[in-house]
Amino acid sequence: MDLMQAIRDRRSIRDYRDLPVEEEKLQAVLEAGRLAPSARNMQDWKFIVVKDAATRQKLAVAARDQQFVGQAPVVIAACGTSDLVMTCGQPAYAIDVAIALDHMTLAAASLGLGTCWIGAFYEDKVKEILGVPPEIRVVALLPLGYPAKQPEPRPRKNLDDIVAWEHW
Repeated sequence: MDLMQAIRDRRSIRDYRDLPVEEEKLQAVLEAGRLAPSARNMQDWKFIVVKDAATRQKLAVAARDQQFVGQAPVVIAACGTSDLVMTCGQPAYAIDVAIALDHMTLAAASLGLGTCWIGAFYEDKVKEILGVPPEIRVVALLPLGYPAKQPEPRPRKNLDDIVAWEHW
C-alpha cells in the first residue's frame, strides 16, 4: 500500500479481532516509530509494548474504562523522556512522540492493522501499572490489532477551510 492510500484508509479502530499480531508486523510498526524525526535527533521516547491480557485490561480501566483498549492484542504506551522545551515554547517530547506515533499508525494501516490514538487516560494510573518513573510522561496509549470492522470515513474539512496562504 502506498503512503497516501494508508493515510486515506486509516481509521480509529475500537473493535479488534481475537487474533495475535505477528511479531514481524509488530517490529515493523515499532521500527516506523524509531525512524521518526525528533527535535535535536534526541529520540526522546520509549515505547512500552504490552501483550499480557491482564495488564491490557488494567490499562483499559485506566483509560476511562474504554474496554476496546484491553481487547486489542497489543497496547503500546508511548512515553516522552526529555524535559527540553523548544524555542517555540512547546515541550519537545509531546511533539516528538506524536510524530513517532503517527509514523506507527500509518505503518500499521499499511500492514492491515488498526490503531486508535488514546489520550483519554489517567497518567498516574498508567504509570503505576507499567512501572513508569515519575519524571517520564505517558503521552498516549496505542491499541494495535486486526480490526473487527472498518468504520466509514469521518467527514473532513475542505482545504480552503484549513489552509491560509501567506498570512492568517
